[in-house]
Amino acid sequence: MKKVVIAKPGGFDALRVETHPDLEPKAGEVRVDVSHAGVNYADCIVRMGLYESAKKYVGYPITPGFEVAGTVGGVGAGVTEFSVGQAVYAVTRFFGYASQVCVPRHQVVPLPQQLSPAQAAGFPTVFLTAWYALSELAHPRPGSMLLVHSAAGGVGSALCQLGKAMDCTVVGVVGSTHKIEVARAAGADHVIDKSKEKLWRRTKALSPDGYDVVLDANGVSTLRGSYRALRPTGRLVIYGFHSMLPRSSGRPNWAKLAFDFVRTPRFDPLQLTNDNKSVLGFNLSYLFERADLLATGMDALSDWLRRGKIRPLGTECLPFAQVAQAHQRLESAMTTGKLVLQI
Repeated sequence: MKKVVIAKPGGFDALRVETHPDLEPKAGEVRVDVSHAGVNYADCIVRMGLYESAKKYVGYPITPGFEVAGTVGGVGAGVTEFSVGQAVYAVTRFFGYASQVCVPRHQVVPLPQQLSPAQAAGFPTVFLTAWYALSELAHPRPGSMLLVHSAAGGVGSALCQLGKAMDCTVVGVVGSTHKIEVARAAGADHVIDKSKEKLWRRTKALSPDGYDVVLDANGVSTLRGSYRALRPTGRLVIYGFHSMLPRSSGRPNWAKLAFDFVRTPRFDPLQLTNDNKSVLGFNLSYLFERADLLATGMDALSDWLRRGKIRPLGTECLPFAQVAQAHQRLESAMTTGKLVLQI
């Protein structure tokens, strides 16, 4: 089998494709022979050595990757619901950048007719993140006002789609003019191009009474403004800190990280109570012990997919050997939709 190995944290050159022995599934596991692997910004953070759950669960050397698609190559003892050769996709906690991966059977899903293998490899991570943020944390009501940062990216586009599926009004924020149509196609009712408009002035104009939910993966660059944009009873959901990280070098700027860490808002419980607002945060990689949550999320997303309430994101495939280029492009913040490696 082939897999990407990061021997120690570093830049783009830390991603090495290596050959290793084939895998054998243990009891309760399914081996997926991977045709496509999704690329996520979290993988870049793993490469830089800044992803805490990677240190906690695996350490270095490590193979990144949270989602794959392919066919069943083997099943462990006790697995009867999948058969060899069956088309599937799966979520993984790391190890996805590989031609083979073994995962517990509850993390494997039969490939639906609505998804190609490439689309399926880019589906679960972003949509599970969006589902958990909205369905489990924010609980928007029909008619709620949602503000979605990075609305043309993977998770942002999924949030726009799920927001519309929940009958909310979605305001999407993008950082470049070429991303406006992508956010609109994902379901955003209004799109703010912060490269051309005053972000918070426009945000206020679109919803003078504030927002019921703000979804923010930017970190220090927008968190204070996102909190202020909430109406009373509003919820700020935080799932990333992208603005603290590099866009071109591939390596952390430690001085900038330290400066941004100091500037990051610390939300005072007394202030939250007096403002009647909530701040919630999560990291999907810590939820893998909750098989019930993963199953509930995938069932809900599969149902919405069947009913046409959501659809796969625009997907671009790159050869497996171009994994470094995939990371470089993702960190540039110029991509839209999903990048997928073809194994």
